[in-house]
Amino acid sequence: MSDAGGFARNEAMVQQGFWRKARRTLGRVPFTEEAVASFYCATDSATPMAIRATLLGALAYFVLPIDAIPDLFLGLGFTDDAAVLLAAFTAARTHITEAHRERARAWLLKQKAA
Repeated sequence: MSDAGGFARNEAMVQQGFWRKARRTLGRVPFTEEAVASFYCATDSATPMAIRATLLGALAYFVLPIDAIPDLFLGLGFTDDAAVLLAAFTAARTHITEAHRERARAWLLKQKAA
């Protein structure tokens, strides 16, 4: 993502809708922990801007209520989200730190206990 406006739009969309979507998909998709760790990585000022932009773009796609395959279709609805997120996770693999993963696991444990 080369323009600051696109980055800002994705960041705002993710900040506004990520936690609601993560809670709704908890236990329904196998990549929730990676998505949460990616959120923490994308919002970490120590993460390089190109990686932040990649992750925010993928997370914004995940948050969007309407995408290539609507999430309503059981079994298929999250496959497009998974493909986009997997590509971003792969690109950011070395930047998603153990601290990001620990925060993600703590959030998941808290949600499961609630």
